[in-house]
Amino acid sequence: MRAYELMVIVDSDVDDAGVKAVNERIEQLIVADGGSVVKTDFWGRRRYAYPINHKLEGIYTVLEISTTASNLDEVDRFLRLADDVVRHKLIRLPDAEAERRGLLGAAAEG
Repeated sequence: MRAYELMVIVDSDVDDAGVKAVNERIEQLIVADGGSVVKTDFWGRRRYAYPINHKLEGIYTVLEISTTASNLDEVDRFLRLADDVVRHKLIRLPDAEAERRGLLGAAAEG
């Protein structure tokens, strides 16, 4: 198991139910292959550094994930195809940082 951090930016025109649906779908895809979402940090509406698609703000969510890499292709595919998702970034956390956040213990347990 490895620790990842996924940031998802949803279009600011999407309502709360739409944002929740995107986050739930991401979690379903991760859990389906034996991974787990250890922590979901909802940042809310934030201003962009520059306009994206003629808009100035989006809705940010950061997920800390503990999983094998096998199911991340499906998550990436979903995020690329989702109309509501403006941007996403998935990074593998270094082992030292994952251990500091307590994600490696969660990976071993999950």
